[in-house]
Amino acid sequence: MKRIDSVKNDHVKRWKKLHTKKGRETAGRFLVEGYHLVWEAVKAEMAVEYILMTEDAVLPSSLSMQDQDVIIVSDPVMKELSETETPQGIAAVCVIPTEPKVDKLSGQYLLLDRIQDPGNLGTMIRTADAAGLTGVILGEGSVDVFNSKVIRATQGSIFHLPVIKGNLETWVDALKDSSIPVFGTSLSDASSYSAIEPQSHFALIMGNEGEGVSQALLEKADQNIYIPIHGQAESLNVSVAAGILLYYLRG
Repeated sequence: MKRIDSVKNDHVKRWKKLHTKKGRETAGRFLVEGYHLVWEAVKAEMAVEYILMTEDAVLPSSLSMQDQDVIIVSDPVMKELSETETPQGIAAVCVIPTEPKVDKLSGQYLLLDRIQDPGNLGTMIRTADAAGLTGVILGEGSVDVFNSKVIRATQGSIFHLPVIKGNLETWVDALKDSSIPVFGTSLSDASSYSAIEPQSHFALIMGNEGEGVSQALLEKADQNIYIPIHGQAESLNVSVAAGILLYYLRG
């Protein structure tokens, strides 16, 4: 079994660069941390290049490493590579998967327009997974889906359903051509979500935390909906709103 003790090791220097979007894109790799996320990556048959463990890390019996390239690293190396306050002593270097090709559109989709907060993006991917959606379409200008904070917020859902990057206007046109109703979200010129019936097929667009869904997308949507505010709050967090609408729409 290989061992790395120095933070100046060339592998460690390369893995450290995976903390940046540019570094991930250049290497075609990303990092995951902690027992749960490493297990989810292995279980989903992700291309796991290396599993990094400290010497005192104890693997759960469910996590088989027989087919993985395991490297023992020192505590300083793990700390250098970790972005959490209390590293669990295990991480994995994974290959960024190729995006799936969609030949025929059907099912239920969440379209995300310029989502900036990693926690919001990760939570919405997790919610889409829990709601059994077909896929998530991530529009241009959104935070990188392989950002470590996004991955942690998904709690492994990033490995369970397709997350496809693309031009949302093009996707809306394709969805409508496939007779899938597209619902935008807006606080003006919109209907209460309860005024529509749950749908067997649909696409829901959620927008930027500060600006909402772009006007161009709202104009393309079949119908725009909103969630009534009954108290004094100005608005709902976008990931909370997505959860309410997704579960209502799917029935």
